[in-house]
Amino acid sequence: MGITSKLIEIFRSRKAGPFLFVGSGFSRRYLGLEDWRGLLERFCVTGKPFEYYLASANGHYPTVAALLARDFNEIWWNSEDYKKSVERFKSKVKDETSALRIEICNYLSTLDQSKAMDSEYKEEVSLLSGLNVDGVITTNWDMFIEQLFPEHRTYIGQEELLFSHPHEIGEIYKIHGCSTEPSSLVMTKKDYDEFNEKNTYLAAKLITLFVEHPIVFIGYSISDENISSLLRAIASCIGTDKIEQLRKNLIFVQRLSNGEEPIISDTYLAINGVQIPLVLVKTNNFGEVYQAIDTTKRKIPARVLRYCKEQLYELVQSAEPEKKICVVDIDEIESKEDVEFLVGVGVASKEHAGPAPIGYAAIGAEELIEDLLLDNKGFDHQQIVDNVLPRASKNTPYIPVFKYLRSIGIDSEEKYRLANICLDKVVKKEVKDFRLKMYSRPFFRNYRHKSIEEIIQLCTPENSSAYIPFVPSDKIDLDVLKEFLINNLEKIDYKKSSYASNFRKLAALYDRLKWGW
Repeated sequence: MGITSKLIEIFRSRKAGPFLFVGSGFSRRYLGLEDWRGLLERFCVTGKPFEYYLASANGHYPTVAALLARDFNEIWWNSEDYKKSVERFKSKVKDETSALRIEICNYLSTLDQSKAMDSEYKEEVSLLSGLNVDGVITTNWDMFIEQLFPEHRTYIGQEELLFSHPHEIGEIYKIHGCSTEPSSLVMTKKDYDEFNEKNTYLAAKLITLFVEHPIVFIGYSISDENISSLLRAIASCIGTDKIEQLRKNLIFVQRLSNGEEPIISDTYLAINGVQIPLVLVKTNNFGEVYQAIDTTKRKIPARVLRYCKEQLYELVQSAEPEKKICVVDIDEIESKEDVEFLVGVGVASKEHAGPAPIGYAAIGAEELIEDLLLDNKGFDHQQIVDNVLPRASKNTPYIPVFKYLRSIGIDSEEKYRLANICLDKVVKKEVKDFRLKMYSRPFFRNYRHKSIEEIIQLCTPENSSAYIPFVPSDKIDLDVLKEFLINNLEKIDYKKSSYASNFRKLAALYDRLKWGW
């Protein structure tokens, strides 16, 4: 049995979905980011060789960071090279380490998914971006994880995680800080000492997650101190007599050494005399791991499940819970405020508007989008307008309608009104309604001046599908957009993509821009 098959077996045996635990090797693989030494060496501009700091710190990199930060602080305030940066960020300076933190963060902000999409691992990145993982834990500072999973809620630093109420689904835990907040970086010896003091509390916070979810470690050495200390704390919380609860839940993915063959095996990691069971995967093709996760993904996007859990939590906490229950289509759920139900169990209605001919009653959004793009269904467009669109639009406003309306002579607001067709839910939508608010900031920060061809080239398909609606309508090349949608046609299927709603919205936008009035 191959690596992918064995992992599928493990994931399917677990009730909860997998979490990724991502380390620095992940960013080196996909972004070309330096290792710890290389990152510090980049900012060794003090006139002293890096080896001086290394010797002074006895090879301990957090101590190196503290020593380098002290000298770098003097350079930063006085050098012409950093004059613009000083003017922009001087209000964020808190101590002598702030300057180094700020410049590291500035550098990391230049590394985005375009680096990964242009790398030899492009296929792995495409697989990653479509995964419906329950969440990610990472010690990395860069923003690549947020770009891969933009709909996940991010917790920055140990403090925020400890004093919040994470729901263990659709979330990213950046336990060593993030480049968006320089002061949050766990960088110096003092930072690590403070982090380790609270490690037991962090372990207690994450213990349910480690017991219930498969945790896939990527980008770490199996002997990494960051991982060892956390597993040590978790083992202490669980108790040595119950450590077997972690069997098959800890999966380490490692690159092959020279001469090694790909393998998946059960092994143990000895920490303070405790044998912690784990699954070791050795391969240079991480796509095998991602395919296994993709095969066992949830049908409902993680972000939607998180919204439901958040609302349920708020209901329990509230003294006066709202007494509203409403039906919200999955395509329209953008934030937890859109989720106003508690628990719903029922059977989907089979009703349609008026008597539909046999065959047309079963036509749904997927068939309409395929016909929009490929024109391959041979539908009777009058039947589509009379019987299919009114029924399909009850479920979602993001379906193609203008192509069919125009084909039967309805090509203006006036003609639509006179035809007495009830499709206002779709027809009255504005272009801004196709934009997801959560993507607004990264779009305007990184892609506002890009054409859709450039966006498609630089970003994962999932990100592209959400960014394109922000491009001004008169600058959207409809032929390029059509080709993009055709190339990603299978992603309109909820069974195949966790981002199906984004691609459906984009197809409906194409219909509006191409055939609307």
